[in-house]
Amino acid sequence: MDKYTFTIEKEQAGRRLDVVLPELMEESTRSSIQTCIENGGVFVNGQKILLKKYKLSEGDFVELTMETPVKLEAVPENIPINIVYEDDDLLIVDKPKGMVVHPAAGNPSGTLVNAALYHCGNRLSTINGAVRPGIVHRIDKNTSGLLMIAKNDLAHQSLAEQLFTHSITRVYRAIVYNNFLDEKGKVDAPIGRDPKNRLRMAVVPNGKAAITHYRILERFGNFTYIEAKLETGRTHQIRVHMAYIKHPLLGDSLYGPKKKYFGVESQLLHAKILGFHHPSTGNYMEFDSPLPFEFKIILDKLRNNLPSA
Repeated sequence: MDKYTFTIEKEQAGRRLDVVLPELMEESTRSSIQTCIENGGVFVNGQKILLKKYKLSEGDFVELTMETPVKLEAVPENIPINIVYEDDDLLIVDKPKGMVVHPAAGNPSGTLVNAALYHCGNRLSTINGAVRPGIVHRIDKNTSGLLMIAKNDLAHQSLAEQLFTHSITRVYRAIVYNNFLDEKGKVDAPIGRDPKNRLRMAVVPNGKAAITHYRILERFGNFTYIEAKLETGRTHQIRVHMAYIKHPLLGDSLYGPKKKYFGVESQLLHAKILGFHHPSTGNYMEFDSPLPFEFKIILDKLRNNLPSA
């Protein structure tokens, strides 16, 4: 069992116990902390608190006792992956929708990392640790498309530097709600953790700089087919920015309507184009991924004005 103690600061006062604790303990999930509260493992100023929505006050002393979390380990698994390009320095993989990039508490196996370890015989960069070997950047579980994986640390450092200087080309396709007044535009709005919902990101004043460029490809009245180009790469960036300008992604119930149109269960977002300078040769390389079948089906329905329900 592990014991943690915290003193509540001014900006945390007035908020729920089960919201503040996950922010203070990023390695733990909100559900695990809620379970800890229900099991009597949390004390505030020496008093056991069983109420998840208990409101904290500035200066409160919180004690929490939890079971030591199981250490995650990425192990090779024989999972088929679509390798678009490979050499001694890197892999370019076309990730399918539904595949998680690396192991985490809710997905300890069956990830892209597990598959890459099997394919490469454990020969991946070590910069991001044992759970995320080779991973230079990520895309969401339900976002499909191109992803680069570094096979060694020098390649990883080169690609990470290109990400930092915004010199990597990352172009996405998405179907969003509502029509646009313009043909193209830019969203320049900082992104950080949503203070009201830890599962979401949001445009917040103290967030990290985030810039997304977009242009209209096709208009369908209540929906629009767009291209989105990342200048930065924040968590959920396109999803957050499009929702912020009142154009959430079709199927994205976290940031948009809960109703399922065309039977779409999750965001229609595809990482279509990935371009970068090769870590060893310096030559510019660019890859283009075809739209997934589901994406094409929805576009055909919109083009033929078929019912959404």
